[in-house]
Amino acid sequence: MTIATLLVAIAVGVVFVPSLTLFLECLAAVFAARKHPKTTAREATAAVLIPAHDEAQQIVATVAHVKAQLRDSDRLVVVADNCSDQTANLAKGAGAEVIERFDSERRGKGYALHFGIEWLSSSPPDVFVVVDADCSLSPGAIDTLVGKAADLNRPVQADYVLSPTSVTGLSIVSALAMLVRNRVRPQGLHRLGLPCHLMGTGMAFPWRAIAEMPSLDAELAEDLVMGVELALAGYAPLFCPECSVLGELPSSNKVAKQQRVRWEHGHLATLFRYGPRALWRGLRTGRLALISTGLDLMIPPIALLVAAQLLVLVLAVGVAALGGSPVPAVVAATSVALVGVAVLLGWARFGRGLIPFRSLAVAPLYLLWKVPIYLRYFTGRREREWRRTDRS
Repeated sequence: MTIATLLVAIAVGVVFVPSLTLFLECLAAVFAARKHPKTTAREATAAVLIPAHDEAQQIVATVAHVKAQLRDSDRLVVVADNCSDQTANLAKGAGAEVIERFDSERRGKGYALHFGIEWLSSSPPDVFVVVDADCSLSPGAIDTLVGKAADLNRPVQADYVLSPTSVTGLSIVSALAMLVRNRVRPQGLHRLGLPCHLMGTGMAFPWRAIAEMPSLDAELAEDLVMGVELALAGYAPLFCPECSVLGELPSSNKVAKQQRVRWEHGHLATLFRYGPRALWRGLRTGRLALISTGLDLMIPPIALLVAAQLLVLVLAVGVAALGGSPVPAVVAATSVALVGVAVLLGWARFGRGLIPFRSLAVAPLYLLWKVPIYLRYFTGRREREWRRTDRS
């Protein structure tokens, strides 16, 4: 075996493993739901935290929406984080318990979450819930999330649905990518009895689990890091398809790209930092939940995975054409097919009514739109600070 063939074979393996993992998760998602024991009527107390930065336009509606699902013993806390508008006053007027935080140097959702957890620690609830200020919940979601988190003593993640603002162009393909990430893959893991990643909103935690978690102040992808840290500590999150949290993707391509830079740079940083660590610890200790967490985390954003697959396929075909082994080219082509089938399975089972099939024709343009985001990361021009998504 020549050095070129060996190097290409290694590259093929690097793209094949996440491709196979993605395919198996999506395949599992299309089968009949796995039955779980029903949770008992909720007795646990809850504190719902809404981190908010300049959310005056929607905070009143969000507070009213969440309050309608709470019990008398529950608390609703809004963290008005570095706000320059009327978020705090409006949230108070709507009936929320409001705490304000001002720190121009330390900005971001991780800091707001930590601030809220510290505030609640003097009189902690049984279950801690996080809901973003721009989201709404399905009926009965709080009771379901709190009941499951308390009964199972595990973090629980609701189905997070991000709707496109249009049914054409890049927005619809972005919605499909988020559907695969936030619904299809977690559903597959759920049906296999395996943990899922956290998504930043619609999350419920037993207080003991959240109190033992290290600070995530400066993380870009605090939800992903939170999920891995909890899994490492023995509290691997579980998916809860019985309830959902609803949000919208940005309508502006410029704003969407800003949001994706933060999300995907945070994702990649978490992948490289935690993926091999979780996988290795799971293999060393025989903990299936950690093995699954590591493999799931090591699936890069789909656009990046496809771009890497195509590059590796071209190299593998080139090596085969020059007299090298054709096996790497066959495996590389198989990995491309696995991802294509996985996405189509997810669309057919979960996205057919949301995303017209004809809209998928712009997928190559979506891939090109994403390439500069990844080039920024791998050339050292990485996003390092949290930036609020502009919803105006």
